[in-house]
Amino acid sequence: MDARIVRTRHALQGALLELARDRPLDDITVGDITKRAHVNRSSFYLHYTDKDTLLADALEMQIDRSADDEDLRTDSPEHMPPGLTDYLNHVAEYASLYGRVLNDGGSGVVANRLRSHVHDIVERALNDSDADPFPNLPRDIAAAGVAGLAVGIITAWLGRDPMPPVHTAATWIWDMLVPVAGVAGRPSDAASSSNDGSGPNPAAPSGGDSGYLALGLRRTTGKSSIPG
Repeated sequence: MDARIVRTRHALQGALLELARDRPLDDITVGDITKRAHVNRSSFYLHYTDKDTLLADALEMQIDRSADDEDLRTDSPEHMPPGLTDYLNHVAEYASLYGRVLNDGGSGVVANRLRSHVHDIVERALNDSDADPFPNLPRDIAAAGVAGLAVGIITAWLGRDPMPPVHTAATWIWDMLVPVAGVAGRPSDAASSSNDGSGPNPAAPSGGDSGYLALGLRRTTGKSSIPG
C-alpha cells in the first residue's frame, strides 16, 4: 500500500480514537476528525465512507498491534503472554470508548467488526497450531467460543465500577482460556488470586502443562499499527 495512504489512514484513525476517548461517536463530526488529523475533508471520503468504518479499522489495528507472533505466543500456561496485557492496557486507556462500543447501545457495525476480527485471529491461530485442543469441534466453532469468551470478559470488566486493574482482567481471561484449551494448569500468579484478583483462590486448579496449546495470535498481514 502506498505510504501516503497508510499515513493518512493512520492519522484519521488516531484522530478519531483521541476524540472518541471521551465523546460519543454521534457527537463527533467528520470535520472534527479531519481537523484533528490535519487532513482535508475530501481525503476522509477517499478512504472511508463513514465514522463507524473508520472506528472499526482503528480498533482492529490496535488488536493487530498486540497480536504479534512473540507478544501473544507462549508455550506454557505458567506464562501469560505479554501481548494480552498490552492490548488490555490499550482498552483501559480508552475504557469509555470500548464500553460504549461493546454495550447494547453501541455501534453494531463497530462491535460486530471487532468480534469478527478477534474470531478470525483465533481461527488462524488454531489452524496454524500443531496442537488441537478442540478435536471434536470444527475450527470455526472453536474460534467462535474462544473469541466470544475473551470479548465477553472484556465487556463485563469494562462494566464494573470501579473497573478492576488490567492485570486482574488479563488473569480472568487467561484463567478461562487455559482450561478451555484443555490445559491442566494455569498462570502461577493466578493460582494465588481470588476471583476478583484480591486474595487467595482456593478453587484454583494446579498441574503441569501437558497438552498445552500455544495460542499464538498472528498479526494480520498487510496492516500496520497506529504509531504512538
